[in-house]
Amino acid sequence: MDDEPDITALVAYHLVMAGHRVATAQSGRDALEAAREERPALMVLDLTLPDLSGLDVLAELRRRDETREIGVLLLSARDDEGGIRGFALGADDYLVKPFSPPELVLRVGALLRRLRPATLATRGCLTAGPILIDTMARRVLVNGVEIRCTTTEFKLLRALIEREGRVQSRAQLLETVWKVEPHLRTRTVDMHLQRLRRKLGDAGRCIETARGAGYRFRRSESRAHH
Repeated sequence: MDDEPDITALVAYHLVMAGHRVATAQSGRDALEAAREERPALMVLDLTLPDLSGLDVLAELRRRDETREIGVLLLSARDDEGGIRGFALGADDYLVKPFSPPELVLRVGALLRRLRPATLATRGCLTAGPILIDTMARRVLVNGVEIRCTTTEFKLLRALIEREGRVQSRAQLLETVWKVEPHLRTRTVDMHLQRLRRKLGDAGRCIETARGAGYRFRRSESRAHH
């Protein structure tokens, strides 16, 4: 996202041509809402926006559990001070305007490879072991065979794979999938995950129960080394 529509269009065009799935936003608040809903792998964020500052958006992204892991590449026409402040808040890279579109594409690709070495985040797909999630078509495949999941089951599996290896509490999953306030605890999460595990068959063992804490996704080869 950027404060200038023509820059936004330029960035989006070159990233789409490079094979990335792209969504745009014209304000900081819209970007935060999109980040919570879509959980992109990476955001290209301008420091100057019409409502919130880019640094405010970055700080909010890093504050929330559901957006903390999103990569952030900052864009700005400012001097290096903006980049330094951005890095202090958790930015992953910084590019000064005017920039070269090929350089932007290269930096985005490098960041995606570094931030998500275990998943394929381009072209709308996530892979983890035998499981492939097509986020655009909302399909789940296990060893190439499609598994019919409900919308809720799909969201649960996606959330766990995107946060692979990290325990997710029931409260975090309620907030991410059902948009329920974290203090409203329920066994709904357990019931949905039990059904999801059955549908996934052997791959369902990748969804581990962390006793008293929640759930995490960990592929079988990772467990073998522990």
